[in-house]
Amino acid sequence: MALISISNCPICAGTEFNAHLSCRDYTVSHENFSLKQCVTCQFVFTDPRPDDPSLANYYRSEKYISHTGGSQSLIDNIYLQTRKITLGWKRKLIKKYVSESTLLDVGCGTGEFLKEMQSNGWKISGIEPADKARKSAEGKTKTKIYSALSEIKEKDFNVITLWHVLEHLPDPNQALHQLHHLLNETGTIFIAVPNLKSYDANYYQSYWAAYDVPRHLWHFDQQSMKTILEKNGLQLVNTMPMRLDSFYVSLLSESYKHPKTPKFVHLIRAILLGLKSNFTARKTLDYSSLIYVVKR
Repeated sequence: MALISISNCPICAGTEFNAHLSCRDYTVSHENFSLKQCVTCQFVFTDPRPDDPSLANYYRSEKYISHTGGSQSLIDNIYLQTRKITLGWKRKLIKKYVSESTLLDVGCGTGEFLKEMQSNGWKISGIEPADKARKSAEGKTKTKIYSALSEIKEKDFNVITLWHVLEHLPDPNQALHQLHHLLNETGTIFIAVPNLKSYDANYYQSYWAAYDVPRHLWHFDQQSMKTILEKNGLQLVNTMPMRLDSFYVSLLSESYKHPKTPKFVHLIRAILLGLKSNFTARKTLDYSSLIYVVKR
């Protein structure tokens, strides 16, 4: 495995960083990775990280459910049931901003969201770099799914979605710059990412499942997201919670922190912690995950 280090903060271009946390990859490799924090703007990122060819290996596991469809474990089943609920919710959220037209889903995984939108009259396009997941998405949608942003030729999408994707992209500034040019003048981008400032992140610390090192390269909060959007000519128009994420992330975090504890105890603790996280976030909007609604 080859490692590369960050020389400039992608948010403020700062060059001084402090150690923040050491986290383990509980999904694939069980290796430890460091998180660092920019001295100037406090943005947190995984550093050093595997280079791009090496990074692909950290997605090749049956445990990486967004690419495989999951197994029969309790956590996988909860994830799959939650995904079914959120598919319709996401579609209804988008319709509040845009009527049916053209949609690009970046990091579409196995294609469930694209299929949901396609079944409701949308013209869809998708990007998924993982071969197995991409083929699954093509099978579901009977539509060609691209492997990279550079393959997209259309430049007039009404909606672009990134559901827990931006934190995976090696160059978030380049990606946002490209998306800016793919979006039409009145279009909307929906970006969902974990929130570093949530109660559950603070509670679980290095065990917080949404750090998901080394696959998650960048660890956003509300301020860093607003700054990077403005840096790339995009305007934040609304911020919305993904309330179910606090429960799923807490359940995973419990299994990491207390691996020998019975699963039903994990579930009870996760429900209580998820409720507390959502309650705490009512005034600050610092929920476990946030959706940022973005315009040009």
